[in-house]
Amino acid sequence: MKYILSIIVITLFFGCHNTKEKSKEFPKLEPNRYNVAFLIMDGVYNTELTAPYDIFQHTIFRKNIKAMNVFTVANTDNPIVSFEGMRILPDFNYLNDSLPKIDILVVPSAEHHLDTDLEDKAMIDFVKKVDKEAQFITSHCDGAFVLAEAGLLDNSVSTTFPSDIDKMREMFPDLDIRKDVLFVHDGKYITSAGGAKSFEAALYLSEYLFGKEIAKSLAGGLVIDWKLENVPHLIVK
Repeated sequence: MKYILSIIVITLFFGCHNTKEKSKEFPKLEPNRYNVAFLIMDGVYNTELTAPYDIFQHTIFRKNIKAMNVFTVANTDNPIVSFEGMRILPDFNYLNDSLPKIDILVVPSAEHHLDTDLEDKAMIDFVKKVDKEAQFITSHCDGAFVLAEAGLLDNSVSTTFPSDIDKMREMFPDLDIRKDVLFVHDGKYITSAGGAKSFEAALYLSEYLFGKEIAKSLAGGLVIDWKLENVPHLIVK
């Protein structure tokens, strides 16, 4: 009887133990798509995250294009809390997980992108590493400060949130930072003013990759009147 009870206790213990240590579930990434990673952290602003996420995610409903897999990356497995209080469970932990190849990195703005986030060496190193293979790096609002800190904008024209342009010029005096535009495309880098204009920057990249009609279709699905010529922007090269 004692032997049977021992077996039961051991079984229950390891059963509970295994339940607690379930393997992490990652999102299914379809082949032959662009892998689009959104870099998130505590204090990320909802709009700069969800606006481009909405646009890019909707590409899976368009035919005859190379659609996009969208997913989030962070330095933790715990929920990220946005500035507005939204709780977001990251898809990948870039410190511990094996990551898929990232074709497009999106850096939404976050509360501390002008100060303490720029001291996060692991995060800055991650951005630098992704830059080596990514086709595009995009930022919205103060996400441009992260790109600047990583040295990605040293030879590129850029922009950021309108009221933070002077601050960015002060912090990075050697950079060419433009006012009076809502986004700038220079090489592989697209920087935007952020806010609701994050939609426009994402629609621009969609038009660049898929053509005008697809971009108009994506915009229409979100009730956006998309005309590139009506958006103040700068295309450098």
